[in-house]
Amino acid sequence: MSNSPSEPPSVDDAPILHVDIDAFFASVEVIDHPDLVGRPVAVGGSGDRGVIASASYVARGFGVRSAMATVVARRICPELVVLPGRFDRYEEYSRRFHAIVGEITPDFEPLGLDEVFADLRSLRKLSVLPFGAARTIRERVSKELGLRCAVGVGRNKLFAKLASKAAKPRVVGGVVSDGPGVIWVSPELERKWLAELPVRALWGVGPATAEKLRGLGLNWVRDLASIDEATLAAHVGPSMAAVLAGFAVGEDARAVVVERAVKSLGHEQTFARSLRGVGELSAALKAHAAVVARSLRERAVVARTLSVVVRYDDWTNVTRSQTLAFGVDDEYAIYAVGEALVQSLDTSRSVRLLGVHASNFLNRGDNAVQLSFGFETGAASVAPLRVTPLPTQVEREALRDALDEVRRRFGRTAVATLSELGADGIDVATQRGRYAFGPSGEESPKRER
Repeated sequence: MSNSPSEPPSVDDAPILHVDIDAFFASVEVIDHPDLVGRPVAVGGSGDRGVIASASYVARGFGVRSAMATVVARRICPELVVLPGRFDRYEEYSRRFHAIVGEITPDFEPLGLDEVFADLRSLRKLSVLPFGAARTIRERVSKELGLRCAVGVGRNKLFAKLASKAAKPRVVGGVVSDGPGVIWVSPELERKWLAELPVRALWGVGPATAEKLRGLGLNWVRDLASIDEATLAAHVGPSMAAVLAGFAVGEDARAVVVERAVKSLGHEQTFARSLRGVGELSAALKAHAAVVARSLRERAVVARTLSVVVRYDDWTNVTRSQTLAFGVDDEYAIYAVGEALVQSLDTSRSVRLLGVHASNFLNRGDNAVQLSFGFETGAASVAPLRVTPLPTQVEREALRDALDEVRRRFGRTAVATLSELGADGIDVATQRGRYAFGPSGEESPKRER
């Protein structure tokens, strides 16, 4: 069957797809709670310090959008239903979404949970057509997952990403209308977009970069072609300048990366009531360390570099890091290093956010076993580490691995340590749990039991 003029003739003309699920978190919640159909729904923190992570299109009709403060969202939409988010559920849907794309082409690159880039060039000999692949993905996501998605089809990542956004539903004057679902960026449409799009529409151009470009009189993509790269580099850096110079003429050299190694992971929490003092910080730190440790073990890696980040009530961020001579994946070890790093902070000030991050990974099997916790300081900005003696990793490893196996087989709350037992049962914190978007407002910081 021949293509219509609005469709790319072959994979060589448009090899890249960008698939983006519409209002992913909120849409999953509506699927699981049919009584929410037709109501404005958002996923985020419901408290005064919360933010909206995902808003249904009904909510968007009222002006609610992602990254908006929840208090603002409630003001413009009093009937808004704000749910705290369930990352385990979203990850389940994400795995199924990736599996659908993977059955169309093995060459795809996930971007978060709800969007992917896909490269169709390896399917040339199978006579796969870009629009056919796009429609198949969209139909299967709808039928098998109950979700809607938009697909952009283009000759590179730049245009595929712009196209998927243009293919989504639109909200105009509070009224939601369906988008086309699939858009191919033809050569004619490429020229039109390069002449008409604002620089803010480009990948990598956030508010700060857009403001710098605006200071140079560069408000539109077409303006970028009028400035030399060296001048641009002086304001946004050589790497971004090179990218923007390419975008100005429609070029994007980024390849679809099939496997992207995780370079860091962490857990952060914004508290409903700010923490003050070493005691309160240490209690929260212990829960954070357990989350990071489990995430490391799930990936069979250990981390040599551990970081603690705090945000004070005046919105000042401070980070302390320590690189060890060996890798750790044990919550007690991570907690010990984190506690020592906390001692170098000003704990007399109120802390609204605390985070623990791990990086500098080694495969677990390649790690030199550390038989004691005699940590050495390596960062000049950190005071000498004072670490309370704790059980060694070797002594704890058998018990810890047994707990991990029970949880893998029977669920996260099948077994618990004493610190994970609460009045309402077992509460095992997750890497992106109920505090991912800010506190609900009624919870207080978890105290050490």
